[in-house]
Amino acid sequence: MAAELLERAGLVVLDRNWRCPRGELDVVATDGELVVFCEVKARSGVDYGGPLGAIGPDKVARLRSVARAWLAERDLVGCRVRFDVVSVLWPPGEGARVEHLPGVF
Repeated sequence: MAAELLERAGLVVLDRNWRCPRGELDVVATDGELVVFCEVKARSGVDYGGPLGAIGPDKVARLRSVARAWLAERDLVGCRVRFDVVSVLWPPGEGARVEHLPGVF
């Protein structure tokens, strides 16, 4: 769902669910010259905060570390990057509301 949304927005998906010892990247794509690392967060409601509320400073640091590993593996260290979020809110009995939020952190 998230990768398809990004592709419809014109991004080119390079990787999905890429893993290394440091962690996982949900989606890696390009947007023109930028490499985009996209975290996908889903919630069934907002009682305990929306999807963005699940991305705290520790998660951001971990994602940046995993992104550096992805870039190093491809000799792309030093290229321009952006960190996006795809927020999926899926209340019980309703359809999913999916939103692409570029440059969140």
